[in-house]
Amino acid sequence: MNSRPAGLALAALVLLADQSSKYWVLHGANLTDGHVMTILPVLDFVLAWNRGITFSMLNNLGGFGWVFLAIGAIAVISGLIVWLWRAERLVTTLAIGAITGGAIGNVTDRLHYGAVVDFIDAHLGAYSFYVFNVGDSAIVCGVAVLMAENLFRKTPTSTSDPHSPLQQTRGGDRKAP
Repeated sequence: MNSRPAGLALAALVLLADQSSKYWVLHGANLTDGHVMTILPVLDFVLAWNRGITFSMLNNLGGFGWVFLAIGAIAVISGLIVWLWRAERLVTTLAIGAITGGAIGNVTDRLHYGAVVDFIDAHLGAYSFYVFNVGDSAIVCGVAVLMAENLFRKTPTSTSDPHSPLQQTRGGDRKAP
């Protein structure tokens, strides 16, 4: 089964949701730096410009640091698209699609604003985890699905796999060469 269209569709959906939510935050909600919009007792919207990478690491790269981060992100996105194109399992394709859509959304921000628009602040009382966006959420969920799939995927038990590094012994047990 060709699952490429599903992965590409999810990437497009994540990109649309990410960019739409950021547009609303910047132009509809009129969130300005420092303004807090309380959504739930544990969830606020607050505008934050992330000039670095995850958790604002590499935030101090200087004026053109965003260019290097954008180039790196474009390289990663290219690799993700190749992986999505080669993936055979639907769950893998969907996970890669979610990651790709989120990554494209963030690199779009970097190219347009020089920083990523973050606005979702999940917190417990005064303890705030970090401020993120819809694309970041899709990336985290996609990575979690890939990790779970890798951990829980059943490996083939057939001994006829020519690519298997294991060799069949006389008693039926497998051993490394």
